[in-house]
Amino acid sequence: MRCLIAAACIVLASPAFAETEPPTISVSGQASVSAAPDMAEIEAGVTSEAKTARAASEANAKAMNAVLTALKASGIAEKDFQTSQASLHPEMTSRTPTTRAQITGYRATNRVSVKLRDIAKIGSTIDALVEAGANDIGGINFSVSQSSKLLDEARAKAIEDAHRKASIYAKAAGVTLGAPIAISEEGAPPPIAYRRVQRAALDAAPTPIAPGEQTLRVSVHVSYEIKPAAQ
Repeated sequence: MRCLIAAACIVLASPAFAETEPPTISVSGQASVSAAPDMAEIEAGVTSEAKTARAASEANAKAMNAVLTALKASGIAEKDFQTSQASLHPEMTSRTPTTRAQITGYRATNRVSVKLRDIAKIGSTIDALVEAGANDIGGINFSVSQSSKLLDEARAKAIEDAHRKASIYAKAAGVTLGAPIAISEEGAPPPIAYRRVQRAALDAAPTPIAPGEQTLRVSVHVSYEIKPAAQ
């Protein structure tokens, strides 16, 4: 009797397990929006070398104070710059099979990251930093302050693009396109970076900067339910 009851339970439950996912069409949608960047971030630093660690540190601190003073004089708020690196390393001779490496001096480095809320000031800020003693100017990263709003516009356009493609496939296949049942987004817009500029290239003339445009791209994958075409 127990065996008969168990068999009946399995038979009654089996229709639920027999359910399958609805047929779908999966497509990718892409969209992009472009805007002129209105913010930038640069890195500037000072590297000092001396025979002793103390001398290198003191020279570096003096030079870096001049750099920070130049930033303030350029109208950069203190909240918009912060130390990104500070280091002190010995300089060594090369080791040979017969001699040990020897310390020949010390190298002190201090770098600061600077956020510029007015990209028109990039060139003059770099020039001011170099004049103050900065001998290492890092890459420039441009950004758009309203990037979230622009990305939302691109997301809406990407969904429209996905729906357009899915509609074409559904019509060609002779089926009716239903509602989306899965949506996923891919990737993120990378920052636009400019290569490091050495001091020698900056001493000759005022620094020209071309911010161009920043393009934000969005790619989405959408799966739509499909049904037989209405008769």
